[in-house]
This record gives sequence, C-alpha cells and structure tokens, in this order.
Amino acid sequence: MSKTEFSGLEEHGLVNLARIHWNLTTPQLYEEAVKRREGLIAHLGPLVVRTGHHTGRSPNDKFIVDTDDVSKDVYWKGDNKAISEENFERLYHRLQAYLQNKEVYVQECYAGADEKHRIKVRVITEYAWHNLFARNMFLREFDLNILESFTPDFTIIDVPRFHAIPEIDGTNSETFIIINFKKRLVLIGGTSYAGEIKKSIFTVMNYLLPKENVLSMHCSANVGSSDDVALFFGLSGTGKTTLSTDPNRYLIGDDEHGWSDEGVFNIEGGCYAKVIRLSKEAEPDIYECTRKFGTILENVTLDSRTRRVNLDDDSLTENTRASYPLSHLPRVVKNSRGGHPKNIIFLTYDAFGVLPPVAKLTFNQAMYHFISGYTAKVAGTERGVKEPKTTFSACFGAPFMVYHPAVYAKLLGEKVKKYNVDCWLINTGLTGGPYGVGTRFKIQHTRNIVNSILDGKLKNVDFVEDDIFGFLVPKNAPDVPEDVLNPRLAWSDKNAYDETKKRLAREFVENIKKFEDDIDEEILKGAPKLVD
Repeated sequence: MSKTEFSGLEEHGLVNLARIHWNLTTPQLYEEAVKRREGLIAHLGPLVVRTGHHTGRSPNDKFIVDTDDVSKDVYWKGDNKAISEENFERLYHRLQAYLQNKEVYVQECYAGADEKHRIKVRVITEYAWHNLFARNMFLREFDLNILESFTPDFTIIDVPRFHAIPEIDGTNSETFIIINFKKRLVLIGGTSYAGEIKKSIFTVMNYLLPKENVLSMHCSANVGSSDDVALFFGLSGTGKTTLSTDPNRYLIGDDEHGWSDEGVFNIEGGCYAKVIRLSKEAEPDIYECTRKFGTILENVTLDSRTRRVNLDDDSLTENTRASYPLSHLPRVVKNSRGGHPKNIIFLTYDAFGVLPPVAKLTFNQAMYHFISGYTAKVAGTERGVKEPKTTFSACFGAPFMVYHPAVYAKLLGEKVKKYNVDCWLINTGLTGGPYGVGTRFKIQHTRNIVNSILDGKLKNVDFVEDDIFGFLVPKNAPDVPEDVLNPRLAWSDKNAYDETKKRLAREFVENIKKFEDDIDEEILKGAPKLVD
C-alpha cells in the first residue's frame, strides 16, 4: 500500500487521522517540535524538552499481555506483570478512537545491528520529539524504496496524552507500557518519558534473541586497537555510558547488545546518557554531544534569554538525559559490531560503601554476581526514587528480562567458558561509609582501573582473597593509590565497616534463595561466606 497522507496505518486500527508524517528527517522533526511548542532549540543546536511529572521509567506500570503463546515462557515471579487480552483490547480500542482526527509521526527503523538477528520496528508517536527520539535511538534506514514497502515486525504506538482508567483497564495507574507479543504491538500512554520507547523494544529483544541462542545483554561495549572487545554490565547510573565512551577505544554501543556465535552487536543506533553535572574534563565526548544539533536534552534547564543549558541544575530531576545518534561521537564502530569479548566488567553502585573499586571474579562468582545484579537504584532513574536505594536486579536488568534469569545466565556461562573471558566487578559507588557518609570513588581512579584491566596490566599483580566475598582484590594497580583499593582503610570506624560488609553478604545470600531451585549448583559456589 502506498504511504499517502491518509493511508498506511489501517493495519493498526488507526483510521480518520488528520495527518501522517512518514519518516521525517531530523531537521523536519525539529521544525515540527518547535512549531508545536514541544521544545526549544538551545545554543549550538540541541533540542531541549521536558517530560512533565514522569522524569524516569515507571516499572510498576509495565505489563506483558498474558497470551497462550508466551504465558509459559514468561517469568511471572519476577518484575513481569500480566494483563489480560480483554483489558488490552479495551484499552487499545479507546486509544484508536482517541487518535482519530489527530496528527501522528511514524519512524521506521531497526533493532539489532546484526542483520541475522534484527527486527523491523515501526514507531508511531503523538509527539514529534518522541519520533526524533526513536530516530536517534534505533538503527535508521536511508533507502526510500525500502521504506516505501517497509513491513514492521513490531510496532510501538506512543500516546503520552492518552490515559488508562485503572478500574476499567486493569492497570496500576493512568500510565501504561504494555507489550503484546501475539499482536507484536507495544502501547505506551500516560507518560512523556521517552526512555519507555527504547526499553520496551529491549524487552522484546530479550524475548526473541534467546530463542535464536543469542544472549541479550543490558550492557555497553567497546573495542580497542587490537580488536579486544569489552562488555560493561550495569543498571542506569552505574557508569556504562561513561566508562565505555573512552578516548582510546571505539564504542560499539552504550546500553543494549546481543552476543551471537559471531560476536557482539549493538541493538540500538544511539546513546541515552545521563548528563547531570556532566564534566567537560572527565567526559569530553559526551559533553560535546550535549552541544550538537540532533541531540535531545530531557529535563535539562535552559536560560530562556541566552538559550544556554545548565547541566549542573537538578531542579527538575537528577535523571537529566541526552539522546543522540552514535554518529555524534568521534570514535564509534560504524557497523556497531565486534568480536567475542576478552573482558566482562560488572558495574555496581554500592550504597553501603564496602565493596572494593575492583575485584577479579572466578567463573562461579561471575555467574553468581550476574544472577544477583547488585547495585543501587540511582536517584531519578525511576519514578519515586529520590536517593540511592540498594537493590538486586537479576542480570543487571531484571525489569527488561522476560525469561527466568537462569536462561540468560546459562547463555552467558556457556559463552564465557567457550571464549575464555575474564570477569571483573567494579564498584563505581561509595567508599568511606554508607550513603550520607561516604563519598563516590573518583571517576579518574575508576578509569585507570578499567584501563589496567583492558591493557592486561591487572592480570599479573598480587591479589588478596576477600575474607567474605571470596573474590580477588588487587594489592596495587597503576595510577590508583593502594588505600583506595582497600575500602576498609577509608572507614574511620573499622568495626562498623566489618558489620556492614557482613550485613551486605547476608542480603546477597537471602536474595539468591528465590532462584536456588532453578540455577546450577556451581553458581551457588560463588556465594559469599556468612560469618558470625
């Protein structure tokens, strides 16, 4: 069917639309966003927008439709919440009625840089700037002939101004993010936070890729001059984007990847970086991206007269964000693919302040920490989180995982063994005390540690085995003070450190109990030792 002004979306039940804007370019979407008063153009060209009261994801409002084809696959005991087909259809029909006589924007793109494992995605949005977000974050198709006959594998309909009725629709609030695998459809409403768009497709890929024996991963990835790939696992705010955007290495991607028998590939085509208090000196490449045309700055404050942004202002949220295409960065892998990794780094923001800045993990410990996914939810990343809060998020991304965590752990374990990958734990969080007392590790020390891992300089230093967690902590590391490597030395009250560390170890052991019946016993050998 030809994509005329008034046709092409009937297959999604969208009829009587006022106008359909098909695959607009970045300048065109800028013009639409400004004309519709959705955002303002800042000094040097970024588009500054606000997301209203939703300044982070709404995990309690995300659902998977409980259909017969996926019901037995989904791990319902975890973060996944079910909604019935009847409630979905009721909500969908009202959404279709809402969009009549309204303009919509359509962006057609891909998820997955490896053509063998990619899906075609159609993103239909109410806002022009949300369509630009999709254009930034997914992989673009520039061939107009291909776009003319584009048939999506999955479709997102994103309508922030449309709200659910919880009593009728079975949702938890007026906000909803609903994935229907049977209809290959995602509905988003009641929130203007654009991150829901990319994370909904990541959830889709976390269901589809393991069926092809491909590990889907919530991680960033980069590669050095000797083709040595490194993966950085971690939740938002732990440093995936910052540490993988390295001036001496090439970025494959900053957040979502697949690992097939041929190597690692990016799922996305852009970056979605936290920019609160971004430093020009510490993070020059990301900083420059906040000053470029095509970048979307979410909830960053703007001087209305000078049109200059203030990256240090957290008055709207701690979770200020920049969305930009990978092409904005000076050192990226153009095809967004790499070989098999040599190093895997698990990033954690330890709010207790007891974990060392770096530790080498055995295979069992690596699988244990992957299943555990210990970190802290950083302020602003999710709605209602005002300060760092300790949590365990399986696979370092439980809200986006569809299967039982053991499915992803099994795939990771097989690949780590097959390709002889070294695994490390890096704490980018606190030292010297818990939240409110301790201070965050200096970014330069963390960068020096990462460089030493990737250069192979940490493989042959002297290590000491941690008395409780059992991992190996280096006694020294290039350009890192020895007292930084031993967090106990940073605490003024050593007894308080010992007790806090034991308490954290007990939380690890308690958390893993919910998985014990379904994970390999070898993984449990990586558990910390409980000490009276």
